[in-house]
Amino acid sequence: MSRAVAEARGRRAENRAAWWLRLHGWRILARRLRVRVGEVDLVARRGRTVAFVEVKWRDRAADLDFAIDAWRLRRVAAAAEMLAPRFARPGDETRIDVMLLAPGRLPRHLVHVWQP
Repeated sequence: MSRAVAEARGRRAENRAAWWLRLHGWRILARRLRVRVGEVDLVARRGRTVAFVEVKWRDRAADLDFAIDAWRLRRVAAAAEMLAPRFARPGDETRIDVMLLAPGRLPRHLVHVWQP
């Protein structure tokens, strides 16, 4: 798969994840934020919770169980730590979430998947 195809697929997955989160009461604050230590696909807020969300798309639902690993979560967590002051207010809870998507399946939202 070419880089351009992968990029387009990733953007579509992020749009679907953002749509799903909005339907469940979240407000999307930012998309595709990159800092020197990593990147965050979506930043979302609901009430006093700010979620830094990693989005993964797989062509087969069976492959979703292997879509995320500790190395990738560490990079998201490091990026979230650098970005948190920009989005979180005093007293807010911040967390790392994962959205898993595949054709013909509802998105699966994994909540608070990383604790340093």
